Parts: sequence; structure tokens; C-alpha cells
Amino acid sequence: MEQQLVFCEGDKAMVVRCEDVWREVSNYLDGEVDPGLGAAIEEHIRGCKNCTAVVDGTRNVIQIYSDGRLVDVPLGFRRRLHEKLESNISGSRRTFFGWMVATAAAVLVAGGFETARAWSFGRPGLRSAHARASSHVPPEMMVIIADKGKVFHVAGCPFIHDQSNLRTISAREAEQRGYAPCVRCMKKYLT
Repeated sequence: MEQQLVFCEGDKAMVVRCEDVWREVSNYLDGEVDPGLGAAIEEHIRGCKNCTAVVDGTRNVIQIYSDGRLVDVPLGFRRRLHEKLESNISGSRRTFFGWMVATAAAVLVAGGFETARAWSFGRPGLRSAHARASSHVPPEMMVIIADKGKVFHVAGCPFIHDQSNLRTISAREAEQRGYAPCVRCMKKYLT
């Protein structure tokens, strides 16, 4: 069931539907919606359990993924793990198997560091914590950005928020500046 809310601010009346809340949840949580729309969304989620769940769930996911702490293993876990592994390895294979495991682990760790370094080298952080990086946007494609925005769009995209400060630049330059592609008008280029 879709709820609608008409919110009046001065002469403007805003109709906020569930789809509007879902589409704007990222910008709403970042505090980057117009004050009138923000107030209308807040009023809508006060009366809509589904949208309250979407906003709260999105906020929780962001908090979980942005928390960089690692979980500590219990005291003595490492010693018990090594004892258990050693008891399960036969004597003749113990040395060979140990070297194989150590070599495989070293290759995986080194490969992981190299992949992470190659992936992040030369790329700035995205302007939004919710953005998805692109993988197949033609670098010379001309796209539309807003100076204070987070995403780039194709010309004519109906989801451009800040219509006042629009500029046209290449997709390569937009990605170098940390902009991510619009998930609606650039969806065929997303990973």
C-alpha cells in the first residue's frame, strides 16, 4: 500500500510517495535534500512503517559498513587452533602440508594487497558512501555534473537534483573527481 503525503511550504505543495522516499533515501540520510523535501520525507516516515524500515535499515547498513573495527578473537584461540590443526595432520605429511598452506596463504595475502593497491591507485574516494563505482563508462563520453553533487548523468536525466550549477565534462574527468554514475540513467555501465 502506497501512502501519499501532501506537504505545503509557502505556495509549493509537495506530494511525497513511498517511491520518492526510497529514491531519495541516500540524499536524505546525507542531509542533501531541499529543506521542504526533507520535512516532507520526515513527515511521511512518521506515518509509514515501510518507509521507516527502509530509512532505519539503510542507516544501520551505513553504520555497520563504515565501522572499521575488527573483531578480536578470544584469548588463547590462536594456540588452540594451531594445536587442533597439528593434531589432524599426519607426521609424514606435516612438514610438506605446512609449507603448502603457508605458501598458499602468502600468495593469497600478497595477491590481495596487490589487487587492493592496483584498484585504489589513482582513484579518489567516491563523494558518497552509498555510491557504486562504474566499470564500463566510455571515458570520452560527455556527462553532466553539479559542483556540489555526487553523481554524473547523461544529458536529459530527470533525476538531476541541483539544476542551477550544471557543467558538462568527460566521464573520465568526472570519475577522477570522485563522482559516481547515476544509477538510473547510467545503469548499463554499473558493475
